[in-house]
Amino acid sequence: MAARRKATTQISRLAHRASGTAAANRMVPEETPVAFSYAGTTHAVMMASPADFEDFALGFSLTEGIVADPAEIEAIEVEDLGAGIDIQIRLRDKANTRFQARRRRLAGPVGCGLCGIESIEEAMRSVDEVGTSKLTLDAEDVTRSVRLLSKVQPLHSETGAVHAAGFYVPGEGIVIAREDVGRHNALDKLAGALAKAGINGASGAVVVTSRVSVEMVQKTAAIGASVIIAVSAPTALAIRTAEAAGMTLVALVRGDDFDVFTHPDRVVCGVTKHVA
Repeated sequence: MAARRKATTQISRLAHRASGTAAANRMVPEETPVAFSYAGTTHAVMMASPADFEDFALGFSLTEGIVADPAEIEAIEVEDLGAGIDIQIRLRDKANTRFQARRRRLAGPVGCGLCGIESIEEAMRSVDEVGTSKLTLDAEDVTRSVRLLSKVQPLHSETGAVHAAGFYVPGEGIVIAREDVGRHNALDKLAGALAKAGINGASGAVVVTSRVSVEMVQKTAAIGASVIIAVSAPTALAIRTAEAAGMTLVALVRGDDFDVFTHPDRVVCGVTKHVA
């Protein structure tokens, strides 16, 4: 297991204000390379906050389709190499065979790794449909989820420089949240934490502090959640992907205001005149 690393560092800087300029201290978040290695071979390296490594490894494995169930992972070993973190993930027989076949398919004829049309197809992989979910939210659920997420972001409160992903269950609030310098990383860590806790993704909504890209929709679908709620805007591809997956995409949550881009039937609120 890796030694515990500091999540933040205090630095000095010149703070310029209207009243003048002065030397002052500020807390900033740490980030470090985190390598995911399967069967002794590095598959991906992410720049991430140095925390929640096992959640990260499990969540990444699930949301990237490397495993379909946590039981397909035999062991996760975290090693601190100084320059970064190496996470060795041992897959059970069937999962390992499937992963090795996937690596061969993606390697390409010149051994260049993820390249060309096959990597494009991988990036644009189809997502699981979540349309059968019975979850419904009201307008207060949407705005409350974002307010509650803001209260469980200690790293952001200290630095103002990291993202968060939380899981909101109506009547319970944010049941699990994770933070990271990377928005995808925060969502992967949340996915891993939910899987470890045995929480069904269909029971609530994913709430994120970032914009919604297609990867965020793909990872939310892998969690099994039928609703994603975001503080910032979605991309056009994310909207199309959420629509096809039967997912409700709510974004631009600012105070009591928000926009529902896909499958609005899960959000119960009054509909009034058209707003540009």
